[in-house]
Amino acid sequence: MLYAIVDIETTGNHATGNGITEIAIVIHNGTEILRCYETLVNPRAYIPRFVQSLTGITNEMVRTAPVFEEVAEEVYGLLQDKVFVAHNVGFDHTLVKQQLETAGYMLDVKKLCTIRLSRRIVPGLQSYSLGKLCRQLGIGHTQQHRAAGDALATAKLFSWLAERDTQNIIGRTGRPRANRNRNAT
Repeated sequence: MLYAIVDIETTGNHATGNGITEIAIVIHNGTEILRCYETLVNPRAYIPRFVQSLTGITNEMVRTAPVFEEVAEEVYGLLQDKVFVAHNVGFDHTLVKQQLETAGYMLDVKKLCTIRLSRRIVPGLQSYSLGKLCRQLGIGHTQQHRAAGDALATAKLFSWLAERDTQNIIGRTGRPRANRNRNAT
């Protein structure tokens, strides 16, 4: 099974009404990174000052970047037939799926959230935000709030969690619901 570990930066912190300014996708085989993809994206919208200061992505940086429709085919190709993994998967998946649909691509993939996965494999930590979680577990994380930096940190976290997944939580991802409790009475 292959995993597409995704991180996006956006014009705001809600999935609706905001555009993607940067996307990174790390293809992972459950053990190691196979491929990395990243690009700035012109959201066709103003990036608010607070977002610019958080991410370092300015309106000038994305002015000449491709719009999402120009990268949609490649993004879809990287995501299709893989498990979509993200730290807070609901946000990233929703926005990427919306953008792909606007460009004419229907994404129908399984999802896995590294926040939920972390809480199950390493319960009781003070925080499960990506930066704090990586610090607590000794995982390197550079370029916070940039898509490639966060996607690579999430990929390292995913590898760390996979090594400690004694309940096969990751392995059960992708199996049909009916089969998950097949041995239960």
